[in-house]
Amino acid sequence: MIPREVIERIHAAAKIEEVVSDYVTLRKRGANLIGLCPFHNEKTGSFTVSPSKGIYKCFGCGVSGNAVGFIMEIEQCSYVDALKQLGKKYHIEVPEREMTAEEQQRQDNRESMFIVNEFANKWFQDQLWETKEGQAIGLSYFRERGLRDDIIRKYQLGYSPEKGSPLAAALKKKGFKEEFVTNNVDTKIGVGVVGKSEDGRLYDRFRDRVIFPIFTVSGKPVAFAGRILKKKDNVGKYVNSPDSLIYSKTNELYGLFQAKQAIARADMCYLVEGQMDVISMHQSGIENVVASGGTALTKPQIRLIQRFTSNITVLYDGDAAGIHAALRGIDMFLEEGFNVKVVLLPDGEDPDSYAQSHDSTEFIRYIEENQTDFIRFKSALLSKDAGDDPQKRAALIKDITSSIAIIPDLITRQVYIKDSAERLHMSEKVLTVEVMNLRRKKAEERAKAKEHAETEQATTVTAEQEVPSTPNIPSTPIAPKKPKTALEQNYYNLLQLVVRYGERPMEVEGTIYTIGEIIIYTLEGDEIQPPQPVYQTIIDEFKQHCKEPNFQAETFFKFHPDPAVSALAVDMIAAQYREGAPKEETRLGELVTQLLYEIKLTVINMQITDLEAELKEAQAKNDVDRQLLLLQHHPQLLAQRNEICKLLGNRIINL
Repeated sequence: MIPREVIERIHAAAKIEEVVSDYVTLRKRGANLIGLCPFHNEKTGSFTVSPSKGIYKCFGCGVSGNAVGFIMEIEQCSYVDALKQLGKKYHIEVPEREMTAEEQQRQDNRESMFIVNEFANKWFQDQLWETKEGQAIGLSYFRERGLRDDIIRKYQLGYSPEKGSPLAAALKKKGFKEEFVTNNVDTKIGVGVVGKSEDGRLYDRFRDRVIFPIFTVSGKPVAFAGRILKKKDNVGKYVNSPDSLIYSKTNELYGLFQAKQAIARADMCYLVEGQMDVISMHQSGIENVVASGGTALTKPQIRLIQRFTSNITVLYDGDAAGIHAALRGIDMFLEEGFNVKVVLLPDGEDPDSYAQSHDSTEFIRYIEENQTDFIRFKSALLSKDAGDDPQKRAALIKDITSSIAIIPDLITRQVYIKDSAERLHMSEKVLTVEVMNLRRKKAEERAKAKEHAETEQATTVTAEQEVPSTPNIPSTPIAPKKPKTALEQNYYNLLQLVVRYGERPMEVEGTIYTIGEIIIYTLEGDEIQPPQPVYQTIIDEFKQHCKEPNFQAETFFKFHPDPAVSALAVDMIAAQYREGAPKEETRLGELVTQLLYEIKLTVINMQITDLEAELKEAQAKNDVDRQLLLLQHHPQLLAQRNEICKLLGNRIINL
């Protein structure tokens, strides 16, 4: 909901070299700056910043973007939050739509609750480090568990005294309102660090426990988990903060704030169950680890991880409970497109105990030697139960195909089908049919649910509802999808010219057009459809804005509010800075003509391949009429191909 003119002021003011220099040491190389990439491990700097273009590009891992994109990527924050951060850096006020009284009250409540948690978090730490009781009980406990002091401080662990309600008294003395320190289960107002008895007495919720604070991704204390140290009858081992306006246990992951940069660098995350598992592994040198916090894994938690990586290795105890917990989480990860590995630790071990008795090299070696994909894990586990029982084997096969069916990527599904067919001694065709049936059924269910939701929504939407001025943008920038096929590469090459030089004039048969118009209208005239949705977005946006005064394609797309468009545009622009990249500005006319011929040639080759496949099928079916029709069309395509090849000659254009 940030006005467009403010966004443009931020883009104009933000100097990419200043923004990046807050995080990366840069040194000058020619017109550009270079440093070590903050997004992957490297010894030789390949992270290039172009002050003149206002972009960055790593030629090692491929990441690229503008100043806003860099903040989104490095801080793992939303588009709006990145704009606010840059606005603050460059002293630009970032106004938003005026909130209603109800929205303002809700925001005030949330801010007050975070302030209470920040106070309580510091108070718990002070009790641990500054009091005799905290040192003798809480600090001694952590040290006995093998934790170093620097790790205790890094995770901001604390202690709550055994007697009285000193936290409640401290909060009252500080002037915090009762409604924010307690918790109302109906309104979700209040963080619940203090409880309230039936007679109205306030008491410390976490009394006589060591404290594990839980942080948001950005590092705000959002909740607490308290572990009891003395076994007591009818008292649970853990007490957790209640759900509130700022906290839901299904939406948070323990340790993500401390692990996020390590996860992004490694492009992989280890998932464990408990807080001590995370802390012990981190101390041993394995920092890209988070915990579900002892609760069943949820989709919001999975999507939190997905902001940093799509590779997950699930570590669980080797007992029955750990095995079944691993099984529950697999399908949820698969449905979100994750590459899933599973590791079961030796019986009697958990990640905490294993990390205490092994260093990171030994731990990682064990993981690499014992991790397995979900097919092998499930089939090995379930085959033990099935034995030679036909019904149990059928159930096993259905269980595995149901997991394969929810994988969104077609190629990945096919790989797993082939692997499963070999392992289960089943026909690949039978498994494919079963997977297709399951996906069709799921699609029908989704369609019905969507239809029902739209019907419900139609009854509640009113004409007074406002359309936000800032688009709904994902929380992290979307990396550009690299061309995989010849058609995608041809289309990419042409759109690269649209993005770099789209507004430049070019004469065709005595009439002046822009380069963007020539390319786009030629593609549309030849009915060559964009192979990726983001390509279509660039075409639509160019057609809509190219007639605006002072329109410059490179600037427009580089600072586009859609991260997918911006990331692709920056990738196209940054290609100019590859060492040895040819300078195409002096031969744009030649490039446009040749690339249009090349994409036409690619389409014709695809048509010939399809026609020849159809011809073989018609011959197999002895369909004479179909064969004659195809044979009539075949020479026409060959003639078109030969004509374009003559026009192209032997010239090869590299962008």
